[in-house]
Amino acid sequence: MTGKTVFILLFRGVGGATQLPTGPLREALAEAGFENVATYINSGNAVVRTKLSREKTVAKVAEICREKFGFTKTIHAPAQQEWSKLIADNPFPDAVSVPKFLHAAVLEKAPQDKNVAAIRAYAKEGEKIEIVGKVAYLHTPAGFGTSKMAERFDKLIGVENTARNWNSVLKLEELAKKAAKG
Repeated sequence: MTGKTVFILLFRGVGGATQLPTGPLREALAEAGFENVATYINSGNAVVRTKLSREKTVAKVAEICREKFGFTKTIHAPAQQEWSKLIADNPFPDAVSVPKFLHAAVLEKAPQDKNVAAIRAYAKEGEKIEIVGKVAYLHTPAGFGTSKMAERFDKLIGVENTARNWNSVLKLEELAKKAAKG
């Protein structure tokens, strides 16, 4: 790879007892040679620019997180172009008017149809889930925290994943665009 790629780093399971402090994380990533490092809120989001492949980026970031912060959970790293596609592929364009009720979950791989059907069985009126490639979109108009469908998603989807609400999705794209320019 001759050019540089911007990766959106999504750390799974940050929050509650698992913390990944954004300031020290930014510093550690920059010290490790990543460029234009940015973090977004204390729920496990960062943006970096690098010549490294996705695999090498994830391995290096995982090593930093393990050694400096004791963080050993999964890290997903979609490239900026993949993130822009995630936004463009949103099957619920009407749901963006209240972005906290729309979530995108980056999936390790496409889930089995039976797993998606099992999740959909928990949907209340107005709730929806669609899979587009390796992204699950969940619309929970009565709230993510009160949705049985959202509550059961992680256990039933059957693949490693991490979800962000639409506000975070859009902010991470903004940070990725800035990182690409700098």
